[in-house]
Amino acid sequence: MKKISIKINNKKLLVEQGKMILEIALENGIDIPSLCYHPDVETKNHCEMCLIKIKGEDELKRACDTRAESGMEILTESLEIEEQRMKNLDSILEKHFLECDDCVWFQHCKLLELVNKFKGKPINKKPKDTEVFQSGSIVFDQTKCTGCGHCTKVCPTDFLELDFRSKLKLSEDKAIDCINCGQCIVHCPVGAIEGIGEFEQLENFFQDKDKITVAQFAPSIRTSIGEEFGMKPGEIMTGKVVAGLRKLGFDYVFDTASAADFTTMEESDELIKRLSDNKRLPAMSSCCPAWVKFLEFYYPEFIENLCTSRSPQTIMGGIIKNYWAEKNNIEPKNIFMVSIMPCTAKKFEIKRKELKIDGIDPVDSVLTTRELVRLLKKNNIDLKIIKPELADKPLGQPSGAGVIYGSSGGVFESALRTAYFKMTDKDLPENAVKEIRGINGIKKKEIKIGERLIRVCVVSGIKNAKKVLEELKEDPKKYDAVEVMACPGGCVGGGGQSLPVSKAIIQKRADSLYAIDKKKTIRRAHENTAVKSLYKDFFTDKKIREKILHTHFALRAKTKIEKLKNSRENKEI
Repeated sequence: MKKISIKINNKKLLVEQGKMILEIALENGIDIPSLCYHPDVETKNHCEMCLIKIKGEDELKRACDTRAESGMEILTESLEIEEQRMKNLDSILEKHFLECDDCVWFQHCKLLELVNKFKGKPINKKPKDTEVFQSGSIVFDQTKCTGCGHCTKVCPTDFLELDFRSKLKLSEDKAIDCINCGQCIVHCPVGAIEGIGEFEQLENFFQDKDKITVAQFAPSIRTSIGEEFGMKPGEIMTGKVVAGLRKLGFDYVFDTASAADFTTMEESDELIKRLSDNKRLPAMSSCCPAWVKFLEFYYPEFIENLCTSRSPQTIMGGIIKNYWAEKNNIEPKNIFMVSIMPCTAKKFEIKRKELKIDGIDPVDSVLTTRELVRLLKKNNIDLKIIKPELADKPLGQPSGAGVIYGSSGGVFESALRTAYFKMTDKDLPENAVKEIRGINGIKKKEIKIGERLIRVCVVSGIKNAKKVLEELKEDPKKYDAVEVMACPGGCVGGGGQSLPVSKAIIQKRADSLYAIDKKKTIRRAHENTAVKSLYKDFFTDKKIREKILHTHFALRAKTKIEKLKNSRENKEI
């Protein structure tokens, strides 16, 4: 890329020609106020806060959509700029109902920073003719919407629109539904969208003293939560998460990555059988509940392709409330299982009736990464300084394959490691599947297992999943295995993750998961001693395996859109 010389505040810079001024400023530590800017989203309606003055031009420009040109001289601060920013901020605040204690941007709010800097005038009354809606596990609040349009850009199903007032609007089209992925949440700069129950009922599960409280935490949490405590993206926090959960009051803490090893064992068997029978191919992953809901609603003709293996969180819940409960002489109904997940769709998943085991839900409650952070900070628990602890046995030590479930490509890499061993009695070569890692939207790889060539496709993001499904409608034999995660980069970029979220941050979180895997002594699910033990002692009966480790899927109707009094009032899913 051609380099050119420009000046910002009389500071000479050598920059890429055509790059946006706001990006250049951020890279060089130059403060330009902004609200709607996101590095991965093209803004639809601008906040007008990133105003700059270019020498020789009369009108102020936006730094977010002004490209660098050779010889350009820029001012980022002046009396004229500040006065206009203050006017623009007041205009934004007229649209935004102030409710800081109930916001996903807790302690990270750029709007609040702007209010403090420019002495803005926030309102504490509901803007006229605004509503609050719920669809599944997501709450959409027009009272806080400032109309940037980010949600409409990232919504993979076109469920979200802007109305004539530039307020977010939910599609009433019966052919369009929300899949609860939560990408709208992590891309909304003003907290107008959140998961159900976020922050309102955080400690209810500790109130019943007769209940044994059990926590499990997803693979991706360990490389994202540290950001909330002043640590760099990708910092590995496994033992600190365990310690923090115990200090909160949980009686037991288990690592969901261990349950991922059971998903791998069952999924690899399914893949091998389907390849052998040449039926129900391609085999499709089913760990991501947003992807599953999308398929059930939009592409029901592919439902039989979904692997019936349960997701790791529901497998963990099933094992704890059956095997573990029996071993410890505990009634399953006396266990309250809480999952710490990077995903708002997991809140929807635990309410699926087909997941009940003998009438009992495997998981009782889901907290997002953000909710756990709020709970920790409320109780003055700082993960940066807490001493790490080990998760409880027998499900505290996952294989490396279980840990990489948090990143796009990790589910089927795990399955292929075990399937390859089962089919050849050899380990999958280290470099055989590296091409399916990373945050690229569609990754393809052909892998030879014995005499069979397996065509694998790994998809990140539902818009990319649409492309692959349309390919399969044209050529049903194009792939043998398809992994889909609804969120960019996988669970590391999930709708329940710590904010902010960007491709650069997602990549660092994912890299750390693979770093954990590389250092592990046990890197394959079938080598996990706890897994081997349970298959030997408990999962000997096929009926028990089916009941706890498998499920089924079906055509799904459009989710009912509920109208709420406010964002604090949530309806049952």
